[in-house]
Amino acid sequence: MSKTVLVVDDSAAIRQVVSITLKGAGYEVIEACDGKDALEKLNGQRVHLIISDVNMPVMDGLTFLKEVKARPEYKFTPVIMLTTESAEDKKQEGQAAGAKAWMVKPFEPAQMLNAVSKLVMA
Repeated sequence: MSKTVLVVDDSAAIRQVVSITLKGAGYEVIEACDGKDALEKLNGQRVHLIISDVNMPVMDGLTFLKEVKARPEYKFTPVIMLTTESAEDKKQEGQAAGAKAWMVKPFEPAQMLNAVSKLVMA
């Protein structure tokens, strides 16, 4: 059975690159353009991993992360933050909110797949 990954980014180009990378490795992908859109798309369905940008309109990644972790069905879903933010305080805020990994854009597809395969829930 294939694993499902939710990709949240306001950049269509980034979503496309991440999506192609993941699909190429056999993952199912759900795309969302911001935190609010992502929460609507989650809607109780099972996802094995979430990859989210930090800086987005409507609902940013850290707010989205906190919202996701507040929902019992996603409490243990691993989240990778994929962002241009490399500031230590942002990383700490992300970790405190429950992010399992922090990847800075631009990313290497192989590096991403490695992180995804380590974190994806069985």
